[in-house]
Order: sequence, then structure tokens, then C-alpha cells
Amino acid sequence: MTTKFEKISVLISVYNGEATISQSLESILNQTYENFEILVLDDGSTDRTSELINNYSKNYSKLKIFKNEKNMGLTYSLNYLITKSTGKYLARQDADDISYQDRFEKQVSTIVENNIDFCTSRAHIKGSKRKIPGVSHFLPYKHLLKFKNPFIHGTLMISRKAMNEIGLYDSRYKFAQDYKLFLDLIQKDYKYMTLKEPLYELNMKNNISTKNKDEQKYFANCVRKGVNP
Repeated sequence: MTTKFEKISVLISVYNGEATISQSLESILNQTYENFEILVLDDGSTDRTSELINNYSKNYSKLKIFKNEKNMGLTYSLNYLITKSTGKYLARQDADDISYQDRFEKQVSTIVENNIDFCTSRAHIKGSKRKIPGVSHFLPYKHLLKFKNPFIHGTLMISRKAMNEIGLYDSRYKFAQDYKLFLDLIQKDYKYMTLKEPLYELNMKNNISTKNKDEQKYFANCVRKGVNP
């Protein structure tokens, strides 16, 4: 598949990701689906992240590089990238994760063929073949949202139309911004599918959620309780 469907804008915010960003970018550049752009924002990194992504941009015209002079966080950075993107669909990718080669092809096909607003998938935990979500994947996500975020943020592909209508990521949520986004989308009856097949490899060690466990818990509780942080 090449350009059968519309353009995808891949959104990557990275902070001190020199150890993983190259592998993450390679997983996007090697997609079977070819009609995409990659927007990478260096969120105030102090390591070699900036050097690495700029070297990629010299060789790949699909890459657009942006930089925050200081660390602004994921919510701000993703909203900024959305305003700079041009694709009909927006796809998330975390700088320490990997997308399988046919991820975009399968997600775009699912969105188009089923006339839905967004699509996610299951993932393998990095370094193993364990699937996540596990048993909970087979339960109604609308009910699971009352207790936790059942979606994997990095696997999200969503139409620009739906993202704009929902108002982008809620800027009040420095963490759990994905939980808030998914809850808003489901409550407003946007159509979605989560693919049973893992299309992504998720890092669960020393990532944003584990480094900021208390903050993540606080903002997630705000989502569950329906209160502003």
C-alpha cells in the first residue's frame, strides 16, 4: 500500500530520549503505508536527542523538527504539534516505543472501512510477548473507563475532525491527558475500534508514567471523579 488513503501526521514528543528515539523513528519510517509526515518535538532535552533527530531530518523529507527551549510537558507539546500538522489523520507514537511495520496500514483501513473516528490497538510489552490490555480487552471499554484508562495512548490514530471538535488535549491535564481525551470522546459518542491484534511495542520501564507516578495518579483521579485538577 502506498497512497491509497489520506495523509497521516505522526506526533512524537521526546525528552532526553537519546537511547530510544532512533529505534522509534525507524519503526515509523519502515511502515508499509507511505503517505505520512512525522512531526518530532524535542521538549527541552539536555542529552543528544536534538542531534539525533536533526540527523534524521537531513535524510528524510517526511520529518519536521520542532523544539521547546525548556521542558513543557506532553500535553502542551502534542497540542502544538497538532497545530503544525497537515494530515487527515493524527497518529501517536511515544519516543521509547515501537510501531509494527503494518500498524498504519491496518489502522487506516479499519477507520475507513468502518467509518469510525478513532482506532487503537493492543500492544506487546517491550522485551516480551505479553499482550496488553490482557483480559480487560474483552470487557466493554465504556465501563472500564470509570476505573482506568483501557486504551494505549501510543497506538491512537484519530481523525483530525474529531480531535478538533473535542478541543485537542485538555491543557489542564499535565498528566493523564490521554485518559481525559478518551473519556471525552466516548462520552460524546465518537465511534471507535480497538484492534485485538498487537500493532505496537510498549515500554513500561522508566517511562513518563513510572517517573511521575504520584502526579499521574492525581490527574487520573481527577478524570475519574470528573473534577478539574
